[in-house]
This record gives sequence, C-alpha cells and structure tokens, in this order.
Amino acid sequence: MNEVVGRDDLLLLTLDTLRYDVAAELAAAGRIPHLARHLPGGAWEKRHAPGSFTYASHQAMFAGFLPTPAEPGPHPRLFAARFAGSETTAGRTYVFDTPDLVSGLAAAGYRTVCVGGVGFFNKRGALGGVLPGLFQESHWEPEFGVASPTSFEAQVGRAERIVAALPPRQRLFLFLNVSALHQPNWFHLPGATREAGDSRATHAAALEYVDRHVGRLFAAMSSRRRCFAVVCSDHGTTYGDDGYTGHRLGHEAVWTVPYAHFFLEPSA
Repeated sequence: MNEVVGRDDLLLLTLDTLRYDVAAELAAAGRIPHLARHLPGGAWEKRHAPGSFTYASHQAMFAGFLPTPAEPGPHPRLFAARFAGSETTAGRTYVFDTPDLVSGLAAAGYRTVCVGGVGFFNKRGALGGVLPGLFQESHWEPEFGVASPTSFEAQVGRAERIVAALPPRQRLFLFLNVSALHQPNWFHLPGATREAGDSRATHAAALEYVDRHVGRLFAAMSSRRRCFAVVCSDHGTTYGDDGYTGHRLGHEAVWTVPYAHFFLEPSA
C-alpha cells in the first residue's frame, strides 16, 4: 500500500447492510456479473465486520480497521494509524500519523470526498455530520437515501461529476456508502409490496440493482489513472433468522460480510 498511496486514486465502496451469504450466492449464480468480474477468482472473500451497525463499523474502517478475514490471524492490514505495539501493522501497511485514514490521505495530498447514503451520512443533525465531517467534501441528498428506489443511480451520477471536475493531477479518495441494500428494499423486487415488507429475496434484488449501475462508478474512478478499490459490506442484517430482525446484534448473519479489493485499470 505504500506504493499505491500517492500513485493511484482510491475508492472505498461500502455496500451497507449486505449479507455475505446473499452476496456469495448471487456471485456464484452469475446474477451480479459487473461486480463478479472484478472479484478475485470471481468470488467474495468471507470476512468479519468491525461493527454490527453502520456508525460503529465505519468509525472502525476510517481508523484503518477494515473487515477481518474470517479465519485465525493475525492478519496484516492495508491501512493503520501509527500505534505502538500494533500486531496487524506490517511492512506493506500504509501507516498514517493522523487519527483517521481520511485525514491521513488528505495529508498525503488526496482530495477526500464522501458520497453518503444511509442516515449516518445525511448531515441533518449533529450525529449525521460526524462521519461526513471527516472529509474535505461531502454530499448527501434525499435521492441518495434508503427510501429512494433510484438511490445508487443518483449516487453514481454525483460521483461521475465529482471525478470530472477534478484537476487531472489531483489524486482522489472517494468514499461511497450504498444505501440500496438497507431496509426498506422491497421496491427492488418486482411484485413485492410494502405490506409484505423486506426479505432475503428483496435484499438480493437490491444487490442486483446495484450491480446494474456499478460499472459506471468503476469507469469513472479509473478514467484518470489506475484506482485501488475496496468493496465490502459494513455489516449484515437479519430477516427472521433465528427469530432476529435487523442488525446491531450478535448474529452470524450480521457479523459475516463480503469483501474484495482490486485494481481498476484505466481504459485505453
């Protein structure tokens, strides 16, 4: 990462609330081809989330604690704050001297931009301003939120305009929080109704919706130079699993998330 930072643009794409089992099933069945073509080996890596809900998980990720491989470690991290005694900071880890990765990348010359999704990024109250407040530039509109059936399209459109407006030599760290997977998501499945509510099937349909538009985002982020992308969920969620519904709880479906990182090569 010490070679990547300062050379490439960076993308952190969090698929908010995406369950690992749903993501893995759709990749294996060929239902998310635009994402799967970038996944190493065509499959998601199974990892453990750093938090059980959006705020906690993103605070951890912005401190350098991305989802951890779901097997015994220690596992060296891509990014880490300088911290005496850290057992997951290795020679290939990019170490920053600020309290969080966002300001660390800003200090390294990156333009840091947040395109928010769920309520913790909406800047409508003090709490909703904490996470986007880490960035030099942040964006949120109701069209980006959980109640919008076209949220991801709107977010990608904003990201395209952000990239197009940057000076060619300016490095970019773009963070985009995808709200489409989060409840309510029933409207992504044809024939589903508000009365019937959300389900594992509507969750899967929402991921298919994201996949139909993610190619535009990847194209924008690789339009100026190579981009290093991290694509992952911040936590999963439950749909009646063992009697549980939602997240911010200690269920396997919440703590197990899909993860991938890869390079997006610039088009010729």
